[in-house]
Amino acid sequence: MKHALSGSITQASTVCLGTGPEGEVYVPLKSMLPMVDPDDIIIDGWDISSLNLADAMERAQVIDYNLQVQLRPYLEGIKPRPSVYFPDFIAANQADRADNVLKGTKQELLTAIRRDIRDFKDKSGVDKVILLWTANTERFSDVIFEVNGTAENLLNSIKNNESEVSPSTLFAVASILEGITYINGSPQNTFVPGVIDLAQKRKVFIAGDDFKSGQTKLKSVLVDFLVSAGIKPVSIVSYNHLGNNDGKNLSAPQTFRSKEISKSNVVDDMVDSNSILYPDGRRPDHCVVIKYVPYVGDSKRAMDEYTSEIMMGGTNTLVIHNTCEDSLLASPLILDLVILAELFERVQYKTDADDEFRNFNVVMSILNYLCKAPLVPKGTPVVNSLFRQRSCIENVLRACVGLAPINHMLLEYKHARIENPLPEKRSEAAAEKVKPAINGVIDTKGATGVQGHSRRSSDEAEL
Repeated sequence: MKHALSGSITQASTVCLGTGPEGEVYVPLKSMLPMVDPDDIIIDGWDISSLNLADAMERAQVIDYNLQVQLRPYLEGIKPRPSVYFPDFIAANQADRADNVLKGTKQELLTAIRRDIRDFKDKSGVDKVILLWTANTERFSDVIFEVNGTAENLLNSIKNNESEVSPSTLFAVASILEGITYINGSPQNTFVPGVIDLAQKRKVFIAGDDFKSGQTKLKSVLVDFLVSAGIKPVSIVSYNHLGNNDGKNLSAPQTFRSKEISKSNVVDDMVDSNSILYPDGRRPDHCVVIKYVPYVGDSKRAMDEYTSEIMMGGTNTLVIHNTCEDSLLASPLILDLVILAELFERVQYKTDADDEFRNFNVVMSILNYLCKAPLVPKGTPVVNSLFRQRSCIENVLRACVGLAPINHMLLEYKHARIENPLPEKRSEAAAEKVKPAINGVIDTKGATGVQGHSRRSSDEAEL
């Protein structure tokens, strides 16, 4: 299928390496460093619904029917493992799907999840496992120090079968205890303080929260543009309706609240960046509405109205209507999160003051481009601006191959006298001059640094 992986930054986007005699040189992002091939990923998992993947695909009505027919023989033999079901944490309307659930105390459930992880790794023969939560949005868990404030308290709460330990938190704890990266693709507060504490003590990576796919991704671009242009957004109203199971689950007030918080905080850092427009710290009025309309299925409808103050007391209103297959926007993000998480597990770096190379912080904030509610290490800034998040990924990849950060100054084309202007159109042969990476450094035929900077030696970036 042509462009089957559109929407994936690892599989369908490019990165500028630098400039050379023929102009700017672009390569696929996946070619910057050795990354996992999607064809080498083996999938297993849990679900409270017992349907095999073929029947689940048919029920979801997302994939084209002719493609479903072709995929069915490959999917009907894949069945989910029994999962954890606590009715208090999701909408009551999910009960009709819950025919494949684990029984027992929370300690017994934790043990069962860990056993499943080991079983999958042993039977599949994979080198590495990454656990990613794509299940239902849960209500927020109460953060209580004695229950989940530290790793020790959280583990004791699981032993004591405390009610305020959610299914997603159980999976996170199981993942960390097994030493595998855990990514939260839903908006609830899976990462209570005790989970983060446990990850830090065990030196296991975690990332999240909530896939940033459609309406919120556009919002993080548009508000960034408005504020950067000196235009003051004063009202943002976002309305959604959809008919898939995500919409059904979000029709419950307690689960909708988790999504509302995730969607509403996406503009905060952009507003805080401009004290001229917002001198008193007041943020725009921001309203988020989500409604369940079964007929539209996975075809999510999103309508946004942005009202801004402009010159001389005027107003500017932007109204945007977006229709998309919700699951087909989120699926490429799942692929990217897994591939990039696996890559950054292997990256080590050091500064001039360091004696040894070290890993990234266990809170893998470098993946925040893909998340609505970015999880960051305590005391560090939260960045929601999409282009800043994308630049972070690009520049880390550039550092790993000895290239300086991209800065877009292009000073070589802005001085008073330009002796060798670039041709109007770069020849197709220019891209072929870029050779594959050798020993961690990409040979770019002279375009090794941005704006003429020299390339770092290979021993300064270790993979």
